[in-house]
Amino acid sequence: MNYRIWYSTESFADFIIANTELRNKTYVKKKMFESDANNAKNFHTMPDHIKKILYLDAPDLIVEIDHEPIFSVEVSTEAGTGHNAFQRFARLAASVENNVPAFYIYPEAAIITRQNTPPKWDKINPLVFKALDDVMSIYNIPALLYYYPSDYRTHPNASTSTNQLSKGILHDPNRNYSGSPLGTDAEMTNMFIAMNEIITVFERYGIVTGRGKLLGNRTVIARRTLMNQEFQNKGGHLNMSPLSATIKIPTRYLLNYLSQFENSNYSIGELLKSRDETIIYKVNAAFRGDPYPGALAAIDYLLCREGKSFEERRFNLVLAWSDVDIDHVNNTIILPGVKGKVDDFVNAVQASENKNILSKDYANIANHEIPRYYMQVRYGSTYSKVKHIRVFSYFADAILFPDGALWRDA
Repeated sequence: MNYRIWYSTESFADFIIANTELRNKTYVKKKMFESDANNAKNFHTMPDHIKKILYLDAPDLIVEIDHEPIFSVEVSTEAGTGHNAFQRFARLAASVENNVPAFYIYPEAAIITRQNTPPKWDKINPLVFKALDDVMSIYNIPALLYYYPSDYRTHPNASTSTNQLSKGILHDPNRNYSGSPLGTDAEMTNMFIAMNEIITVFERYGIVTGRGKLLGNRTVIARRTLMNQEFQNKGGHLNMSPLSATIKIPTRYLLNYLSQFENSNYSIGELLKSRDETIIYKVNAAFRGDPYPGALAAIDYLLCREGKSFEERRFNLVLAWSDVDIDHVNNTIILPGVKGKVDDFVNAVQASENKNILSKDYANIANHEIPRYYMQVRYGSTYSKVKHIRVFSYFADAILFPDGALWRDA
């Protein structure tokens, strides 16, 4: 069997290879180009089965056997409070939605230091464990979190950590693995065991049959159990961020609000009307990306999703760039915000379209651009839009601004 390891950072790829059975396999390493938006010169060279995993955002690593992806890895050292733990969630979802197991390496806590205050640990939002478990329940594919090694448990008083410059995070001392987690930490060794289990399952049973056996693997079961225990032990509940920024309304309130866009020639389509209730994620801020795209993806799985596509939702999922007031007298909603502007969204889309070369005459397409042109013929601007536009438009049934709105009809 031939392996390919697609990487964003080669030193991290070397770290995973050296600590798993991959080191004993026949493999090649390949640079991963994340999107047409940020690497127009090379993205079109990515194989189609890898593009499918990158359609929302790119993980740090993808491992494949004979052109079949078998797991992806996402790694972060960010402090995990509030929305931050979900910043990379769309990447994990994109992997699992394509039946590819996902590993998430994230600190249990990281040290934050503010002026005139002693250092303190900023702890992970435990709701991320529930979100990952809900993804696993829907797709029957592992989505496992392992803690990025840190001083948190040995130095609960952040001031006593000897790793202040790295926020209490422990990196591997081997320079060949620069920026990678400490490989000898128990969390990492447990992760390597799980990766080896997945490799063994796929080699033994093949891709299709192997996928069906992964959640029944004892190593995966044990990790999933631990993740559920961590959600409980860390006081996880369903009113934590980002769910604390959501409201549920009767869908007729949303439809009444959107009726301002209807006229004698147009009526709102059937999709929104098909669900009695709607979840609105309120972001009272100027339009931007992180951490909101990942949070929106997590909300879908925590509150709305019942199946493998956005059509299989119990509730509509709406993103509002404003606070939202409920007008029970008129059965509608009011967006009083002033920060979110629909033109900011439109301008971001237009800026992405500048990377589109479909409007060129053939005589003006350079030879090296022809494969990219042909890719865009097939996929349009799917990969040339910036990440947050791709994620928002994929997950949200409607996006509301105080001065405009966008929505799906079907």
